[in-house]
Amino acid sequence: MRYLFALFLFLIPAVAQAKCVVLLHGLARTEASFTVMEQLFQAHGYTVVRPSYPSTDLPIPELANQTLPDAFAACGDDTVNVVAHSMGGILLRHWLQDHHPENLGRVVMLGPPNQGSQLVDELGAYEVFGMLNGPAGLALGTGPEGIPRQLPPVDFEVGVIAGENSLNPLFSSLIDGKDDGKVSIKTTKVEGMTDHIVLPVTHTLMMNNPRVMAQVLHFIEFGQFDPQITWLDGVMDIINEICIGQDCSEPESEPTQ
Repeated sequence: MRYLFALFLFLIPAVAQAKCVVLLHGLARTEASFTVMEQLFQAHGYTVVRPSYPSTDLPIPELANQTLPDAFAACGDDTVNVVAHSMGGILLRHWLQDHHPENLGRVVMLGPPNQGSQLVDELGAYEVFGMLNGPAGLALGTGPEGIPRQLPPVDFEVGVIAGENSLNPLFSSLIDGKDDGKVSIKTTKVEGMTDHIVLPVTHTLMMNNPRVMAQVLHFIEFGQFDPQITWLDGVMDIINEICIGQDCSEPESEPTQ
């Protein structure tokens, strides 16, 4: 059964090379959005760094320069992998265009507006949108003035996970093609990416979906996604992770008299 593969992942002993992962939240979110995924990576022997940054207060260049140097430094000489949600992927791409850490590992982007956001195109002129999303959010348009369009192709290992379910029909009506309620599948893609997969998840909470977490771990470990991983596999991962270091075996029954 496929869940045996998930179990295998959790039973892999820690390799000699030290491993670190930076979990970078998105626009109008906090580091708490990655609490569950942090536990998953820690169970696999990773040092986890969950930086917080004021995503709605400052422009993208300032956010990137304030956040990523310290996050990478927190990993020391370990290989630094990154999981970035939404705008977090744009911060990472912006910073990496001028910085080339030798210990950069693999990157997974969750619902990234790599070609910009059509919602910003449609709603950015409204004052309330700017108040809620700040200068960074307003810089995510699809036009040439938007930061995503100004970034170069990626030159590092990147796997992109796009969602195809939406809980916001109003927002989806403003987006061309299939979307996750915030970003279209098409605009998550970036030139130079290593792999791309579409899953039945929504934008805001995709990082907590068991199947997404299983795919993230698989890419970080092996450099590619596995389309055969199911939602049940992801659930088994979480169950196994909870049992690590604990006795989850069935209690022995008392002997009959």
